[in-house]
Amino acid sequence: MSPANAVTRYSPLRQFVTLGVIMMVPVLLLGLVLAHSYQGEANSRGLAQGRSEALLMAQSAIEPLLDGRPLSQQLTPSELMGLRTLATDVVRNGNVRRLRLRNLHGAVVFSDDGSGFHQRIEDEALSAAAGHTVTRLTRFNSDVVDRGKIGTEVVEIYMPLDAGSAHRRVGVLELYLPYTPISNDVRAGLRMLYLNLAIGLALLYVAIFAISYWVGRRLRRQVKLNTYQAEHDALTDLPNRTLFHRQAKAELLRGLRLGQATTIAIIDLDRFKEVNDTLGHQSGDSLLTSLGLRLATHLRPPDSLARIGGDEFGVVLSNVADPEGVLGRLRELIHEEIEVSGLPLSVEASIGYVIAPEDGTDIDELLQLADVAMYVAKNDRSGVVRYLRSQNHYDAAKLTLITELRQAIAEGQLVLHYQPKVDVLSQRVIGVESLVRWQHPVQGLLYPDRFIPLVEQTDLIDDLTEWVMARALADVGRLGANWTSMNVAVNVSARNLGRVGFAAQVIGALTNAGLAGGRLTVEVTETAIMADPIRAAESLGELSKAGVRISVDDFGSGQTSLGMLANLPINELKIDRGFIADIGSSSARTGIVQSIVELGHHLGLGVVAEGVETVEELETVAMTGCDVVQGYLYARPMPLEQLALWLDEVATMAPIRFAGTLGGVDA
Repeated sequence: MSPANAVTRYSPLRQFVTLGVIMMVPVLLLGLVLAHSYQGEANSRGLAQGRSEALLMAQSAIEPLLDGRPLSQQLTPSELMGLRTLATDVVRNGNVRRLRLRNLHGAVVFSDDGSGFHQRIEDEALSAAAGHTVTRLTRFNSDVVDRGKIGTEVVEIYMPLDAGSAHRRVGVLELYLPYTPISNDVRAGLRMLYLNLAIGLALLYVAIFAISYWVGRRLRRQVKLNTYQAEHDALTDLPNRTLFHRQAKAELLRGLRLGQATTIAIIDLDRFKEVNDTLGHQSGDSLLTSLGLRLATHLRPPDSLARIGGDEFGVVLSNVADPEGVLGRLRELIHEEIEVSGLPLSVEASIGYVIAPEDGTDIDELLQLADVAMYVAKNDRSGVVRYLRSQNHYDAAKLTLITELRQAIAEGQLVLHYQPKVDVLSQRVIGVESLVRWQHPVQGLLYPDRFIPLVEQTDLIDDLTEWVMARALADVGRLGANWTSMNVAVNVSARNLGRVGFAAQVIGALTNAGLAGGRLTVEVTETAIMADPIRAAESLGELSKAGVRISVDDFGSGQTSLGMLANLPINELKIDRGFIADIGSSSARTGIVQSIVELGHHLGLGVVAEGVETVEELETVAMTGCDVVQGYLYARPMPLEQLALWLDEVATMAPIRFAGTLGGVDA
């Protein structure tokens, strides 16, 4: 048996013994205290018994011998004879060791053995003369005034004597009674008392021990249950993120010690939110439970599985030769149909993984890198992806930003800037594009490229888009009576577009703002459309029916098919700014822009050129027949207050003067 097993095997026994010893200590202390108390009580009982015997002798044998005269007067011959006879009898039979009579001044007037005469008056005698009985346990001849060898224990008693028909106090009786007979009688009762005490304490110990053991067992079970619940997911009963971190770290250290590879993987279910939105959270919970059980039954005992987030699982594989093959089979298991609420469901998963020690030896870093690989797999729809250094565009500072962004939304740290869109022919402002900024409390104003690419890989993009949509619609509604037809464009990600209920959410935001659908343009990229064409077509169709304009942003940089353009309810194409830069000096770019404009017009779409920064670029774009332009030539993105001033300034201008001629527009 290994030491670890031995500890586990005998730990309950040791706990049992330890508890028994601990509980015995207070019981023994209680026994000692009670025994000491009983001993003191026994001594008191012994003195009380001696006092009773002395009182009986005084009243029945001595006081009747006296005629009632004070003992300070000389005893009569008959009194002396009677006292000597009495003393001889009681001393000879062992009932009394010494008998003396004293007068009320404390002087000895009679002594059975002739001792005590002409000695110092004792305080006890004076106290008895005053009417008090003094009793103490001592040894024979132990007083300082006594002569002779110190003897055995005796009860020394001083008590007042009353005699005569008037029953007057005449003197003091000093009596020494042997303590051994009294002690034997007391000890006999004390032994029985000790026996009862021992039995009682033993029963008390057993009762306390049993109660403590039972309560302790209950507490240990509760602590064990609480610990288990704190480390396991309540829904799937799998380890949670905390326990998974500890298990992964332990397996990593074991692998490093044995020179074996350890694989750590993050599994994220694709479009799991649709299950919750469509069938309800109860069905989503049932699906997660079934998937957790299915995955757990297909892993070896050394491996571990955990639910580390809403729809995320963590896997640790120990010394696996082909981790990608194993993870691929797990992905296939996830994809197999599961019946939930009577409906067959099938979900896919994206898996990112790392292999230690090749990819690192720090558990926190490895988990982060596996997460990066998972997002790459999800973004590329590639299934299972191992982390490569080239994939990691997410340094620690950026990941920290994502963690802080949720709080930033709640605390109002985000702001919107707006860039005007100008009609090429009339040179009138027809709309604005909303661009989010983050007023970070430490890093200052952050632009979208610092956080949007990361946010788009998480569900936080839903919260961000919802906030931008609501704020942009509210802002454009406050621009005033001169701009009641002003349109605002809001960028939407692939995650937003693929979420069930997204169109309803946008329509709800319009209703809350009190604006018609035509006041909003939703800008989506070609990549977002192609990520899930069916879902994109459904969402865009619902928005188009509500009057919302649809714009394909960064057109020309993606892979949208002409058939897709013809079938989607699109209103405009927005030419990627990469084609606009230096367009006047590049015939190729001019040709591309010309082709896009002609394509858009043939399809009945408006065409917008963004990124126009020079008069030459504007003139070239205008020559291609482009409908709308935006860029630094007119104005940089600006806060709402500055936009309102800028709009009031250009309202009467036709054509608009360029930004270089307007002060304070470079926000």
